[in-house]
Amino acid sequence: MQHRIVVLGAGYTGATAAGRLARRLHREDVAITVVNAEPDFVERVRMHQLALGQDLTPRPFSEMFAGTGVVLKQGRVTALDVDRRTVTVAAFGTEGAGEEVEYDTLVYALGSRWNDQGVPGTAEHAHEIAGRPGALRLRERLAGLAAGEPVVVVGGGLTGVEAATEIAEARPDLDVALAARGGLGDWLSDKGRRHLHKVFDRLGITVHEHTAVTAVEADRITTGDGTTLPAAVTVWTTGFAVHPVAQATSLDVSGTGQIVVDRTMRSVSHPDVYAVGDAALAMGPGGKPLRMSCASGVPTAWQAADAIAARLTGGKLPTVPVRYFNQCISLGRRDGLIQYVTADDRAVSAALTGRLAALYKEIICKGAAWSVAHPLVLPARRRRIVREAVVPESSPVRTAA
Repeated sequence: MQHRIVVLGAGYTGATAAGRLARRLHREDVAITVVNAEPDFVERVRMHQLALGQDLTPRPFSEMFAGTGVVLKQGRVTALDVDRRTVTVAAFGTEGAGEEVEYDTLVYALGSRWNDQGVPGTAEHAHEIAGRPGALRLRERLAGLAAGEPVVVVGGGLTGVEAATEIAEARPDLDVALAARGGLGDWLSDKGRRHLHKVFDRLGITVHEHTAVTAVEADRITTGDGTTLPAAVTVWTTGFAVHPVAQATSLDVSGTGQIVVDRTMRSVSHPDVYAVGDAALAMGPGGKPLRMSCASGVPTAWQAADAIAARLTGGKLPTVPVRYFNQCISLGRRDGLIQYVTADDRAVSAALTGRLAALYKEIICKGAAWSVAHPLVLPARRRRIVREAVVPESSPVRTAA
């Protein structure tokens, strides 16, 4: 019988893991099923572009997985029973409990969604760009704004910075502001911070630093000191929350709902479950948890796929270390910032700025999408499954990004 591998989610991490497994294992030995809500791949790192009316290249899974043997099951994951090894999948537009899908090995890659942080009015009135539906709703709303209307981006991290600059560049007629809990770019090097402030000044973006937002209404936000700021549109970018399915299972999860994994992305409580990307609580260099990002997610997908293949075929567990190298930030279509960092993601003095940085970021984005359909496998030789294969768990594996 074929070993049944089910991958939940087909973002950067899930799709990468599925494709890499298909290239590591013989099709006669495994049945790889990917469960995903949409029929095509979503470039999540480009959602701020989609929100501003830019059309993205369609990437159907039917083409991306062609010839690999990977089967796409489109639907929503509504339940997971890790003791019975079943996943419940409900098709869109249908009622009832849904279809149960059985697995022998599970790759949990459901990722994350926006986090309203429990701030009153956010869920009702704010817009998010953590996924395509939210980006398309924001796109429609921004298109209907008249010149001079105020837009406030809440959140001073990478997503907030990219959203604010994209909006200001594409719609210079709008009054764009950003509210940040800390200082603008306070995690960057001196060079990176200076360039960020320069771009915000050039684009006319008003910055409210050290500002906590405590309420959102249809036409305004309220800050911690009681100040109200007008906002015809509020864009909420204050971090991510993981998909809730794992928290409802007997899996060992963290307080954030992430699945606790070992160095091979294997659940510490259920050895037939692997978690990758935002869904995993994985430790990086210096014993620090990896941050939710594409930069962390793709290497964890490589690690998990290679570990699964090794355990099934009696091969050697992966030993290639992965780490952070830089943070790639788009500042509109014609400017950017590449902040070089240490292995544990702390900024160093070196940074690349301007048009060259924008080109660098674009290459990274295209490369990330390309790698989903062309997982890196060296050498590209499939191995046969060895029944009851045993791999020494003492094999050295290091995980970081």
